[in-house]
Parts: sequence; structure tokens; C-alpha cells
Amino acid sequence: MLEISLGFSLIALLFTILNNFSLITPRVAEQVEEKISVLVPLRDEEENAVAIIETLAAQENLSHVEFLILNDNSTDNTYTLIKSTARGDSRFKIKQGSALPDGWLGKPWALAQLSEVAKGEILVCIDADVRLASNGIAAAVTAMHKNNLDFFSPYPSQVARTFSERMIQPLLQWSWLSSVPLAIAKRSTNPAFAVANGQFFVVKKSALDKSGGYSSIKSEVLDDMQMARVLLRNKFKGTVGNGALIAQCHMYSSWRELENGYAKSLWKGFGGLFGSFIAITLLILTGIVPLIAAASGSSLGWYAFEAVLLSRIISARITRANLFDSLLHPISAGLLVYLIIYSWLMRGRIQWKGRTV
Repeated sequence: MLEISLGFSLIALLFTILNNFSLITPRVAEQVEEKISVLVPLRDEEENAVAIIETLAAQENLSHVEFLILNDNSTDNTYTLIKSTARGDSRFKIKQGSALPDGWLGKPWALAQLSEVAKGEILVCIDADVRLASNGIAAAVTAMHKNNLDFFSPYPSQVARTFSERMIQPLLQWSWLSSVPLAIAKRSTNPAFAVANGQFFVVKKSALDKSGGYSSIKSEVLDDMQMARVLLRNKFKGTVGNGALIAQCHMYSSWRELENGYAKSLWKGFGGLFGSFIAITLLILTGIVPLIAAASGSSLGWYAFEAVLLSRIISARITRANLFDSLLHPISAGLLVYLIIYSWLMRGRIQWKGRTV
């Protein structure tokens, strides 16, 4: 078992090192002349409503942009706040969401409504808890064009403040940095290489329409990953990138929020029960077994433990995460194993924004 553990740990380290050199990292923002439509669905987001409008209003290097905001049947002060904050800026258009149809989940339905009225050649989907650098959208579009992509997902830096956030959130980027050959992924249309994050997702409208639009993922809880797979199946190219220099996102502020947030989607994240079993096995082999073996005096255990820690440290440096938290990888691995199991146990019973997922 230790040989297997060392092997997987070294593979994770190798992928992380190679991806460090091939990862697309948007920095430069050229003036974007195309029409851009920014799609932002908001449901009960009064804590983020003002800030998301302000971060969009500050965007630069966009010659023709419209900000389409959907108030998705909010029950709090979201609509009042977005309306008052956006007042006087003609770039903002606020739409009231229609009732959720049978067979649809909330976010795909919200994005479908916004995309129908979008006039842009490029759609930029932004979550309410994302904050952008002033050149964020322009830099993402510039990077997409320079790499000849049809869609591009600049992964925001994940803000982690509480202990539980710090243990789990950095695993988001590390998971694909240590397992997906990004140099191949950005040139391939193989759905097996799909990686995306719906927090910040840029796509050519023509590619989206030819792939069936959001109706193709209407019931998908992992709408971002499934949208990437649909686009790739239709022979459009795209991949993930390091958006740490242009965007950040604070998803959760407590263990309870984090637990519910992951419970609604992790069961689907690995392609089914067998995929989840494989993920749990790999987490144990690379995150927990090496530490136990190393503590017992095994040299193979130490090598495996050091390899996976170095992989985490490289990932943290790339994504601007806390380097010290990387040293606590066994705790992170154990917590993620728990969340995967919890997600399966709670499947179909989690309430999110007042809707069962």
C-alpha cells in the first residue's frame, strides 16, 4: 500500500509542477471591442448585492458592456439594494426572475433567462460573492482570445477565514492542479479534461447557443462542470485558468454553510458512487496513509508525505492561498472524505436558498 501511496503522491506533485508552467494566468487587459454581456443571478443576496454592483461598475477596458442582473424571486432586500446601487448607470439592466419550471434547478434557469436577453457576443457569468479587479473581465476575455478558446474559467482566489474554510477551500484548486494535464486540456475537446468554476465563467455566445444553451444543463447541480463538458462535446475548446490576480470569492463564512454547500453537490462531483469511492481512496492514500506511515518510521511514508505537501505548497503559492495551511493536508483530506460521505447521505434533502437541491 505504501508503494501505491507514494506513486499517487509523486504523480500529484508532477502534475502540479507541470501545470505551474502551463496554467493560463490572466494579467494583461487589452481594450475589448466586442459586445460583452455580464450575467449575474441573485437570490437572497442582500449581503452581497451592493458589493457585486460596485465591483462591476468599476470594470475598465470594456467598450461595449451590459450588466444583466436577475433578481431570482428574492425574499429579502436584494432587489431594493441592487436597484438603488445601480441607479443612474445605464449599463445595468435589472430583470425580475420567472417562477422555477419543473425539471430545472435555480442557477441554470436564472442564467437561461439572462442569456435570452443578452446582446453580447461574449457572455460573462459572475456569482454574487465574487469581487473583481478593475481589469478583471477585460483580462479574462483577453486571455481567452490569446489562447484561442471558446470558453474560459479564471478560477478566483478563494477567501478562507475560519479554520474549516482554510482546510477545505484550497483543495478546490489543488484538486485540478494536481490531476489534470492543463497543457493538453486547453488544446483538447475531450470532456474528460473539463474543469470550470461557475463563479467566473466566460463563453462565446455562439458556442453556447450551438451547444444547446442552458437547457442542456437544466437539472445539473454542478452546472459549471457540466457546461464545460457540453461545450467540449460540441467541439468547442476551453479550460480553467488561475484567476487569483483578477478575482476573489468568499463562498462560506461558517462550518454549517460550508457543510451544506458541499453537501448539495459533492455527491455528483466525481461522476457517481464509484467515482466518489475512488476519490475517497485517493484522499486517504495521499493524505492520511503517508502521515501514519511516516509517524511509524517508514521512509516511504515520509517520501509520500513530503511529495503531497510540496504539491499543496506549490498550489497555494500559485493561487495565493495560505502556505501554512498546506502543512495540515491530512486534516483537509479527512474533512473532505467526511463531506463526500455526508453529501451522499443528504442527497436530495439539502435546502439551498429556500429550494431543495
